[in-house]
Amino acid sequence: MNYELVNAIKKNTKHLFESANIMLQTCNMDFILCDFPVWKHIYHQLHSCDRFFINPNDYIEPDFHVDGLNSLNEISEKVLSREDLLQYLEKVRAKIMQYIDSLTDEMLCEVPPGCNGNRLSLILSQYRHFYAHLGNINATTIIETNNWPRVAGGSIREGLYE
Repeated sequence: MNYELVNAIKKNTKHLFESANIMLQTCNMDFILCDFPVWKHIYHQLHSCDRFFINPNDYIEPDFHVDGLNSLNEISEKVLSREDLLQYLEKVRAKIMQYIDSLTDEMLCEVPPGCNGNRLSLILSQYRHFYAHLGNINATTIIETNNWPRVAGGSIREGLYE
């Protein structure tokens, strides 16, 4: 069994969640971005990763979820705090890392039940979605503070950019 690709995914996913943690700790949760507070963008981002990273057809909503809470087209009466989102981030991180630990390189080509794309496709689409929102949210921090939020990543020495 091969794990070279899975190890690269694991390394990059650790950076993804570390960057999300930094974003969550440094952003203004009430900043209005495209008509919605940043906290709602963060929940949308985390909820999508939670649902679509593994298999969207085999998914159970978090206990605190209410209809429309993850939608960036619907106003929600329910409000999530930074602490709520940090706890959810940790649950999603643990779930995703456990899933990655169960994979082999060969499994990345498999199509999960009910899905149109393979496992690698699901993972890459969530990287793309997650980082798009992370960039938007970090931009709100830049607008307010005139400082770049720190992001997690590797260096050339760590081999991340090879």
